Amino acid sequence: MKERITDFIETQTCASVCCVDEQENPYSFSCFYAFNAEQFLLYFKSGNDTKHARFLSANPLVAGTILPDKIRKLTVKGIQFEGNLLPQDHKLAESASTYYYNKHPLAKLIAGEVWTVCLNRIKFTDNSLGFGTKLMWEREINLSE
Repeated sequence: MKERITDFIETQTCASVCCVDEQENPYSFSCFYAFNAEQFLLYFKSGNDTKHARFLSANPLVAGTILPDKIRKLTVKGIQFEGNLLPQDHKLAESASTYYYNKHPLAKLIAGEVWTVCLNRIKFTDNSLGFGTKLMWEREINLSE
């Protein structure tokens, strides 16, 4: 089950991430990502001057989705995730840039920082296994502390 989830995440490129603003209103953004399957970490790059960077600095909790780069209507697959943003100096964020630039080398030419999301919960819908099939994964230990 875990392997099906990681295989799917590793083969996609874009996620939608949701956070909240200062008034706790939802705010979402899309980003290219890289995935660390061993530690279930999602990396994305963004400038510090963006709205979502400001919101994430104040409240690191996130949720999001990953859909296939090409959607097949009869065999829909997709990820819903929950997690939290790790501080740049967190030990698990040390290799963020390496993972991200290995998947997106041209991103080195764009200003910004690589951010790390510690995934805590995943629901993977995979209709290719039967309509409405859901695979669940949940982190057993809180790695964000």
